[in-house]
Amino acid sequence: MNIGIFTDTYFPQVSGVATSIKTLKDDLERKGNSVYIFTTTDPHVPDDAVEPNVFRFTSVPFVSFTDRRVAVRGMFHAYHVAKELNLDIVHTQTEFSMGYIGKFVARQLKVPTVHTYHTMYESYLHYIMNGHLLRPYHVKQFMRAYLYHVTAVITPSDRAEESLQRYGVKQPISVIPTGVDLTQFKAAKNPKLREQLGLADVPVLLSLSRVAYEKRIDKVIDAMPAIVEACPEVVLLVVGDGPAREDLEKQTRELQMQDHVRFIGEVDHSEVPDYYRAADIFVSASDSESQGLTYIEALAAGRKVVAFAGEYTNSLLDDPAIGTTFTVQSELVHQVVNYLKHPQAFDDPAPREVKLRAISADLFGDRVLKVYQDATRRFQDEQTLRDEALDDSTLKG
Repeated sequence: MNIGIFTDTYFPQVSGVATSIKTLKDDLERKGNSVYIFTTTDPHVPDDAVEPNVFRFTSVPFVSFTDRRVAVRGMFHAYHVAKELNLDIVHTQTEFSMGYIGKFVARQLKVPTVHTYHTMYESYLHYIMNGHLLRPYHVKQFMRAYLYHVTAVITPSDRAEESLQRYGVKQPISVIPTGVDLTQFKAAKNPKLREQLGLADVPVLLSLSRVAYEKRIDKVIDAMPAIVEACPEVVLLVVGDGPAREDLEKQTRELQMQDHVRFIGEVDHSEVPDYYRAADIFVSASDSESQGLTYIEALAAGRKVVAFAGEYTNSLLDDPAIGTTFTVQSELVHQVVNYLKHPQAFDDPAPREVKLRAISADLFGDRVLKVYQDATRRFQDEQTLRDEALDDSTLKG
């Protein structure tokens, strides 16, 4: 198949959506498909950069999320490029500029549109005028309008599917957790990273994500004094960058935790697996994840996960050999300290292997291809019915 993926976010931007798209692209191409990325320009990508099968469209920073981009032109250019590529299907991955351009292209080419609903927007409304402008009702109306002419929808979790059903979305929905390329995590590319960080004999906790307020990294830092009291040498690595970093650094200083919390900043995607392997435990207090890709990546690297309790995390972390969840700070402290002090007590590999088989990139690609095939058949059937109805009306006229 010739597949066009339309997205407002893609590498080198760091996000779960960008990682999901790259994983899908690589697997679909391994299976013999041609995948083309239609995305926004990025200040970190030179205008003359050579990016095979990636097409970038003029963009500006997004309101309230200035490290994210929205395209400001390119609709007809995208159509002409897509026509030359003879796309069989359009897969939109964001609901804003490139998403709408993708839907326009699909209509002009008369091919089906599949959409992946990644983001639970109700968790982000407070970013826009402190939550005074948009309400959950507006999210419902927006999503129903965006998905109205879409042939099929993919969500990464049951929670996301339930949100769309609550909004009254009628299109077929498939729950397909984002896959992970497990080969990236089998061995460290830089096995000496922990030594280079000066942490060879020190217990290491890891937070790896966009450093944004909704990730609730502040809750993890708040717990550090109690964790340090039990494990005096422990260090938390905060890997990533974003709008909350300055406030988190200030919080760290106020708690006098500078020796125990290190801000690494953004790292290249190829280095991410090494940071997982350099840690003992992955920790997250985020309560806005529809599917925590970082949790799965940590499991793929063989690391335990301690995450905020929710429908998704409780289902994923259902065995102490994999990880555990918490609801209050005292539970977070207890779970982390328990893993650090008893590292050999929860080392049964079997539960983790079962989880990893279920979220492999290979299975992810197969399931998405099945959605493409079903959507194509459905679209063609609907097109045939429309053509027949048009013929009947013409004859009657």
